Amino acid sequence: MFDILLRGLAIGAGATILMDLWAIVLTKVFGQTAPNWAPVGRWFWHLGRGKVFHDSIADAEPYANEFALGWISHYAVGILYGVIFAIIMGQGWLAAPTFLPAWIFGIVTVGAGWFLLQPGLGIGWAASKHPTPNKVRCFNLLAHTVFALGLYGTALIIR
Repeated sequence: MFDILLRGLAIGAGATILMDLWAIVLTKVFGQTAPNWAPVGRWFWHLGRGKVFHDSIADAEPYANEFALGWISHYAVGILYGVIFAIIMGQGWLAAPTFLPAWIFGIVTVGAGWFLLQPGLGIGWAASKHPTPNKVRCFNLLAHTVFALGLYGTALIIR
C-alpha cells in the first residue's frame, strides 16, 4: 500500500506540473490569461473558516498569503487526485498504465471545479455566471485532459 501511495504522490505531482506547463504554453504562445491562484487561495482560506460559497470571492475578506496558499492548494489537490487514482487503479495499472482510465478520471475531476470551486468563487455552477462560460468549460476539459496525460505519462516513467 505504501508503494501505491508513493506512486500516487508522484503521478499527481507530475500531472499537476504538466498542467502548469500547458498553462504556460497557452499564456506565452496563444495569449491566454495566466492562471491566478490568489482567488483560489482566498477561497481555501475562507473554506477553513466554514464559508464555502461566495457571491464574489473578490469581495471576500483578503488573506495576506492567498497567492501562496492558492499554489499550495493547487498542488495539494493535484497530488491528492494522483493518490486517489493510484488507489482506485492499484498495482496492475501502475505496472502497465493505459491512457483511457487516466483520461476518464481526469474528466471526472472537472466536477470538483464545476460544482464546488467555481460556485465557491462566485462564478456559478460550471462557470455559468462567467461572461464566457463555454470557453471556461472547454479550457477546463482541456486542462484536465492534460492532467490525465500527466497521470499516464508520469506512471509510464516511474513504473
